[in-house]
Amino acid sequence: MSRERPPEPRGVEIDATGGLDSATFRQGVALACRPVVLRKLGRDWPSTRAAGRSWRDLADYLLAFDVGHKGQAFIGAPAIAGRYDYGDGADGFNFDRETLTLRQTLDRIDQAAADPALASVYMGSLPTDDYLPGFDRDHHLAFLPPAARPRVWLGNASQVACHYDTYDNLACVVAGRRRFTLYPPDAIGDLYVGPIDHTMAGQPIGLAAGAQPGDPRFPRFAAARDRALVVALEPGDALYLPKLWWHQVEALDPRNLLVNYWWDGFAAGPDAPFATLMLAMIAIAERPPAERQAWRAFFDHYVFRPDGHPLAHLPPERHGILGPLAQGNYGRIRASVMRLLRGG
Repeated sequence: MSRERPPEPRGVEIDATGGLDSATFRQGVALACRPVVLRKLGRDWPSTRAAGRSWRDLADYLLAFDVGHKGQAFIGAPAIAGRYDYGDGADGFNFDRETLTLRQTLDRIDQAAADPALASVYMGSLPTDDYLPGFDRDHHLAFLPPAARPRVWLGNASQVACHYDTYDNLACVVAGRRRFTLYPPDAIGDLYVGPIDHTMAGQPIGLAAGAQPGDPRFPRFAAARDRALVVALEPGDALYLPKLWWHQVEALDPRNLLVNYWWDGFAAGPDAPFATLMLAMIAIAERPPAERQAWRAFFDHYVFRPDGHPLAHLPPERHGILGPLAQGNYGRIRASVMRLLRGG
């Protein structure tokens, strides 16, 4: 039975052949918190040029940086056709895990690409600072903050289940084609999300996105499917993906490599929004419905601010700790929170 495809690609695209500066990227790409395709951003990277010649040339390029560390690889039987997912049981997955060196992984990807009877291989999120020191010098992007460090994802043809990241993401295709199917953050209720603490690679997944069309377990998914964005990337293309956007990722060719960068583009300090969400779950989620509604009103007023600043009716000098975070109020609020958590 063939799978029904979401609508054809649409959305924002820019030609990034000449590169971007940080101000242009922040204002013209990141600020809207919408996915943007950056065509040809990595076209001239040495890795992309090597991949354009052959997989062996790309492997030789990578292995010149390799220090021999081992990483965890997903190993999928031919029957799953590269679709890494949960297994039939609630506690399992449909693939195995093996610890391999980069050289072993590259060789096994090449072998599986030539022989469909062999198990597929997928190794993701390798920090190049640890596995390929020096790789970053050839893949520096001036518009990203220094803390955004490259990671490598490589494997055979695959489909990675629909998930989100809690950081902003720039995904750059080096070898093989990729297809991203994207859903906005507010589609979360229509995606039938799995457990937070039983995941394949760190983030919960949208179970409905990988199911057959019309699956009776997921009646609300039709609303999300109709809102999907589909993005097709060629080698050298990149996708800016804001945090919390759901994405299913398909590597379409027998041999694939992607480089990505994660960072928090709008952080005011070290505290992450996801930590706030987790704390709110234990502090609010099981209170009576009427009280939850009351707290929602306060969160809207002080945090989400649909009507503007909560003290807009007072002059700025009377805003106290609700003044700009950069003017010392980040530290004041954080100190207050820490006292509350300590019971002070």
